[in-house]
Amino acid sequence: MKKTFAFRILILTLLVCLTAAAQLSAQVLRIAVAANAQQLIKRLQKDFERKTGIKSEAIVGASGKLTAQIMNGAPYDIFLSADTAFPEQLYAKQFGLQAPKIYSLGSLIICGKTDLDLKNWPKILSAHKAGRIAIANPKTAPYGKAAEEALEYYQLKSKISSNLVYAESISQVNTYILTGAVELGFTTESFLYENSDQSKLKWARVDAESYRTISQGAILLAYAKKGKLVEATKFFNYLSSASAQQIIRKSGYHLPVVKKS
Repeated sequence: MKKTFAFRILILTLLVCLTAAAQLSAQVLRIAVAANAQQLIKRLQKDFERKTGIKSEAIVGASGKLTAQIMNGAPYDIFLSADTAFPEQLYAKQFGLQAPKIYSLGSLIICGKTDLDLKNWPKILSAHKAGRIAIANPKTAPYGKAAEEALEYYQLKSKISSNLVYAESISQVNTYILTGAVELGFTTESFLYENSDQSKLKWARVDAESYRTISQGAILLAYAKKGKLVEATKFFNYLSSASAQQIIRKSGYHLPVVKKS
């Protein structure tokens, strides 16, 4: 009787272990993604799964907030930031398995549902012809930092400080623009590619000389070693593939220049 009971316990234990192993295996690749790339990542995920059969989940947020989450143990396997500073910070503190790489370059625009001609947007803002203007939080969102740099470059920040609306992330800026909660917003050029109906939007590129290059970095995170290292490494390498680069380019981003040795 005791042997039968012990045998049943052994079988039950094995079943529990097998179930746990199956659940671990079934877990999807978890990719932390800066808010500006929330549409881009969907296209990349779809293409990557079609090519490899590997499923993934995207967790979207401001780059700074995602970085803080990773440092506090968030279970992310890969991080796509809107800059290189946050990934480099993670790598320096041993949260990354290898040095970050630049996977795309961003472009800043000013945009809104407005009747204003934005070709000379600095003059419009200087003359206080615009109403509320949204920018993402410069402390956590690289595109917000770029917008702040551009305003300082044109000596506008102090002049229009009362008109500025600070959003949590670039996706919140986009929501403000689309809903008309603000007249103008500083956002990424990829925003235009994400909205099929651009007829109601006026926009202009912000001179790239007015802000530091928005180099968007990717990093393979140490957490991947807990079960998804192979899959995470494949996705990390996939970002440099011709297929991924075509998707990145068609989504309103530029590709980093690869230096020939």
